[in-house]
Amino acid sequence: MESHSRVVVIGGGVVGCSVLFHLTRAGWRDVMLLERDVLTCGSTWHAAGGMHTLNSDHNMTRLQRYTIDLYREIEEISGESCGIHLTGGLMLADTAERFEWLKIAHARGRYLSLDTEILSVEDAARRFPMMDSQHFVGALYNPLEGHVDPSGVTRAYAKAARVNGAIIHEKTMVTDLVQREGGSWDVVTNRGTVNAEHIVNAGGLWAREVGRMVGLELPVLAMEHHYLITDDMPEVAEINASTGREVLHVIDFGGEIYMRQERGGMLMGTYEKAAVPWSPRAAPWDFAAELLPPDMERLLPSLEIGFSHFPAFNNAGIREIINGPFTFAPDGNPLVGPVQGLQNFWCACGVMAGFSQGGGVGLALSNWIVDGDPGFDTWGMDVARYGDFATLAFTNEKVRENYANRFSIAYPNEERPAARPLRTTPIYDRLSSQNAVWGSAYGLEVALWFQEPGKAPVEDLTFARSNAHERVAEECAAVRTAAGLMETSAFAKYEVTGKDAEAWLSFMLANRMPTVGRLALSPMLNDRGKLIGDFTIGRLDEELFYLFGSGVAENYHMRWFRKHLPPKGVEIRPLGLDWVGLAISGPKARRILASAIDEDIGPAEFRFLDFRRFDVGMIPAIIGRISFTGDLGYEIWVKPEYQRTLFDLLMDAGADHGLRLIGTRALNALRLEKGFGSWASEYRPLYNPFEAGLERFVSLDKGYFIGRSAAQSEIHDGPARNLVTLAVDAVGADATGDEPIRFEGKIVGMVTSGGYAHHSQTSVAMGYIDAPSAEAELFEIEILGTWREARRLHAPLFDPHGSRMRG
Repeated sequence: MESHSRVVVIGGGVVGCSVLFHLTRAGWRDVMLLERDVLTCGSTWHAAGGMHTLNSDHNMTRLQRYTIDLYREIEEISGESCGIHLTGGLMLADTAERFEWLKIAHARGRYLSLDTEILSVEDAARRFPMMDSQHFVGALYNPLEGHVDPSGVTRAYAKAARVNGAIIHEKTMVTDLVQREGGSWDVVTNRGTVNAEHIVNAGGLWAREVGRMVGLELPVLAMEHHYLITDDMPEVAEINASTGREVLHVIDFGGEIYMRQERGGMLMGTYEKAAVPWSPRAAPWDFAAELLPPDMERLLPSLEIGFSHFPAFNNAGIREIINGPFTFAPDGNPLVGPVQGLQNFWCACGVMAGFSQGGGVGLALSNWIVDGDPGFDTWGMDVARYGDFATLAFTNEKVRENYANRFSIAYPNEERPAARPLRTTPIYDRLSSQNAVWGSAYGLEVALWFQEPGKAPVEDLTFARSNAHERVAEECAAVRTAAGLMETSAFAKYEVTGKDAEAWLSFMLANRMPTVGRLALSPMLNDRGKLIGDFTIGRLDEELFYLFGSGVAENYHMRWFRKHLPPKGVEIRPLGLDWVGLAISGPKARRILASAIDEDIGPAEFRFLDFRRFDVGMIPAIIGRISFTGDLGYEIWVKPEYQRTLFDLLMDAGADHGLRLIGTRALNALRLEKGFGSWASEYRPLYNPFEAGLERFVSLDKGYFIGRSAAQSEIHDGPARNLVTLAVDAVGADATGDEPIRFEGKIVGMVTSGGYAHHSQTSVAMGYIDAPSAEAELFEIEILGTWREARRLHAPLFDPHGSRMRG
């Protein structure tokens, strides 16, 4: 066996073979794949092979469409058939709520140029006569659905990679991974050792075990998954004869069932509620092209619904029952990308929908390895979206929950309960006693809003305005008329120190660094000039800085920081919950805070964007004069042992001034009426700072920083799109994100976030619009199947000149 390879891909399933092919297509020839048994022998060989384009994340939808479009190309290169059956598909709704969900999916597809259709029950039954119409209320048709031959696809990827120069070794088991001092990896196998610059963990069912070889516990778990294949059915033959086509791929959300034609019969699979993990602690190495014993009793509740909804199955014999393991991440999306702290160790695992996503995963990872960047927004599948909180037990609970809800409605205001609470702050009980309704972000419990005393702290799941609407309105009113107090511990915090700290931060971030005692706002760009971060920078001393950013992106950002950290002169430390915080904002915020501080914090002494140490009562704190609400405000940071005392002190001080607790729902409403964007919504690697309206925070004249050259080119070329804020003529339901924006009958953009701005009594949406249309005044946004008029706002609804925030 060869002693060296530039890249070694571990795992010969569809994902590993896709990564290998894409590396060769990018021009790398010295690449190798190692498979412990034979290609496809893990999950791939027994997969149902379904392919779909729709996904709740529009970036994942793009990758899934890419995957489907790729199959013809790899057939041509390899000469192998992928067994492509592009049948089209129906998603059937058995309730009004599910039909609303399908309308949202249809609207999302408009922006992505998917030719989906909303169908009546009658139209759906004409396309799929095996359904009993009385059980359904409507459907969504998608022409880009179907299935492929799993083994054929994998062979096509593998042969296409070989044609391009790749090497594949089967019956070659990796037993250890050892990193040399220079950073390269010794891949120890039963056939010898290969030294590689890069390792790709595409281990599938054994991805955890491969990760453990380097001290990594990946949040991935295999689940038992069943499908059955019927004998030949006359109903199938009739559809084939009358239409000249195969039976459509069908999903019945009520029955938690998917089905498609398999030869002269039907394949029916289910995501049952009684989900069962496979080998939850360690996958056996001797498991190969094997199946698990079927458990029909576990499937009966779903199958009974399915046989009721599709009566023809009652008369069909069952030819075969398949029960095989598939891997899932806690949220059902893949785990892709470089692992922080492990040089040139890459993940391509947890890809549950391998025949919808495998091509996109291979493209993203090969771009990342070859060019240092995936080339597009991969946040939804980035391995960095999980931190140390994603333990084995956490993963087990969340994967089981996700599997059991695979075909459940995903409401925009839903917070699923498994593995919670996990991370909490010292005032968790204080906020719970105030009837907090909790959400979770990066494993941390976050107060969303506060329910009326005496009522259950539960939010109704809905696509419309929920029971939170009036309570959030009261929280917003408190901020605009008096003061609101909110926990900010979920923000990410980083301490940067050293003699070269200023120079390094100036290299990493696009804006100038603040002087001592001040704050500055800055985007962070990648080499392509795209937004990969949005930070507040505080400077306490010449060599001491603090960064504040998105909590869910802490691992993502630390990976980038450490990648660019010099060997000496700078140190960066993520503070996590070593620092916790409270923010107070509103016109009475200064008066309340001043009562607890023996220093002058008037507007002349403690100005907007000042950042200083204070004693709040007896509590040592660091305070920044800043607020995401757009109002007068302060962010107060303390060590966790002081937070309860600080909370009690501020609540007591504010009792006579109308101080009220607020949650993240109120913060969202308040920032929308100021037109403030946020990370992972308006600020993502899809966009550059000029499109996002952040040009005042990009200092091109300060010297070199990452992304500067690309940013200069963006100025020269002009923005391709513009971020706008729209006032929407919404009734009962607001835009939440991913809704299409239309101008003169043409789709010109997409909503990134939205909601109701309670103080201004206006439904608001933020989104990007193609530059040629961005200066128009009137648009339309599709909300729950209805086009609503949307008027462009040229100034924030609240305090357009910023006098409240700066005063």
